[in-house]
Amino acid sequence: MSFFKKLFSRGGGKAAEEAETPVTATEVESPAVADLPASVDAGEAPAVSVAVEVPEVPRQGWFARLSAGLSKSSRSITGSISSIFTKRKLDKDTLQDLEDVLLQADLGLPMAERIVEAVSAGRYDKEIDPEEVKRILASEVSKVLRPVEVPFAIGKQKPFIVLVVGVNGAGKTTTIGKLSAIASREGHKVMLAACDTFRAAAIEQLTVWGGRVGARVMSRPTGADASGLAFDAIKEAKADGTDILFIDTAGRLQNKQYLMDELDKIVRVIRKQDETAPHAVLLVLDATTGQNAMAQADIFTKVAGVTGLIMTKLDGTARGGILVAIAEKFKLPVHAIGVGESIEDLQPFDAEGFARAIAGLEEA
Repeated sequence: MSFFKKLFSRGGGKAAEEAETPVTATEVESPAVADLPASVDAGEAPAVSVAVEVPEVPRQGWFARLSAGLSKSSRSITGSISSIFTKRKLDKDTLQDLEDVLLQADLGLPMAERIVEAVSAGRYDKEIDPEEVKRILASEVSKVLRPVEVPFAIGKQKPFIVLVVGVNGAGKTTTIGKLSAIASREGHKVMLAACDTFRAAAIEQLTVWGGRVGARVMSRPTGADASGLAFDAIKEAKADGTDILFIDTAGRLQNKQYLMDELDKIVRVIRKQDETAPHAVLLVLDATTGQNAMAQADIFTKVAGVTGLIMTKLDGTARGGILVAIAEKFKLPVHAIGVGESIEDLQPFDAEGFARAIAGLEEA
């Protein structure tokens, strides 16, 4: 099943093979934002033309890109496993060393203890092949991740309202751009609401994405009321037959109560238009933040009612195990992960593939 059909399971529209050459986030943001309007009024479509030439390059399969993206995490874990277990018997010290390695990868204490227990079962005071340890690691990680491997499904509501939340720098706006590109390629009519009114750059970036994918963008000047904009965007989306409305939000710092209060206000205002909305609340997490992502998942779930996760920047950290720790603690659906800047580097989450890649194993 193709990425597009799997992620947007309501389906329909253009075939994935008709999609134009993927564009990286860097390329999309490359036009001079100074040349863009500060806002796009409710009645206007964004008039942005972005011409980007991308050289033809061989396309890797997803598992190859996933393995490459997780290489920092994998090398950190598997390199240590090899040094710990090569020509050494399994004893208290080797097991403690293994647990330390797993904790350093941010897999979390419960996961680390379970892996150590599985490795030690029936093998104490015996030599164990490092490759066997890797297989056990992959198996235990997969057990935790399989229940949260959930494709992002578009419901029957029209417009289907998707609220996207997360802290500054997590990649919310870029993720919205990628998702809207995918949705547009599948034939969905998409609207974007630039409710991160605290940052002019976020408004401009979303406007560029809208122009690129042919999506209408609702925005207001910097500092405008975000909840009011969300209200107007839903009203307009209903009027013009929009299929999917993505609502960007400011990068809330979870320790800033007044910002979290405003996010709560946005949710309440959305429900004045549609009491069942938002129909999906996507939390975008930056893997490079490590354990701080745990706190983000906790507070955003409480404030906004997160329905699913997208984890970005897994290619930029040696602590990619944080996704496992979050999945185990919060049991939230993981819809997609990002291991690079191009649209194709955002893919539906594959629990088995992730587990094998982080353990340094080949594709099953």
